[in-house]
Amino acid sequence: MVKELSHPLVTELVNRLRKTTTNANQFQQTIEELSRILFYETCQSVSLQNKTITTWHGDLPFDFIDQSDLVLIPIMRAGLPMLNGLQSLLLDAPNGFLAMKRDEVTHIAKTYYKRLPDCSGKTVILLDPMLATGGSLSDAITLVKKHHPKQIFSLNIIGSPEGVKAVIDSHPDISITIAKIDERLDENKFIYPGLGDAGDRAFNTPE
Repeated sequence: MVKELSHPLVTELVNRLRKTTTNANQFQQTIEELSRILFYETCQSVSLQNKTITTWHGDLPFDFIDQSDLVLIPIMRAGLPMLNGLQSLLLDAPNGFLAMKRDEVTHIAKTYYKRLPDCSGKTVILLDPMLATGGSLSDAITLVKKHHPKQIFSLNIIGSPEGVKAVIDSHPDISITIAKIDERLDENKFIYPGLGDAGDRAFNTPE
């Protein structure tokens, strides 16, 4: 399932990211805000857990998100601001990390770092701002599936139609929530019109 958001605020925030005048701090903050919106749109199927808490009227039971059932996994580096955005909401959810880098000649992503907690029977949320060719996200999903999660959600800021289709063709059982599907991939396999390299822009790393 693919869900593209259409809210005016989402459109505003995505288009702020496109501006070359948006500095690294503003870029990160905007990514964090969009990540929280994406999670809001996704979390309707997330498990709730009843807990007894101390209130002004004594101990009473209330429902909370079962954070132990979640695993947040950013695809580094660009996914780190998305993790920051969700950590402010989900303080107790365990985190994993996947680092992938695309070969600019072959356009194939290679995994060079992996650190995952127990994912068995849990809801894994993959965080990747850019869904371009779909190669790195498809590889990440394949890798995570080996750890037997209950379900996998992918939260993405922007993507190409080609990339979204590639992921769904490879993994029709996962759910993608994306802020904006752009027009196409260009001749260099970058999203058009896109917003540049999300990792470089978020961390102010010159090429």
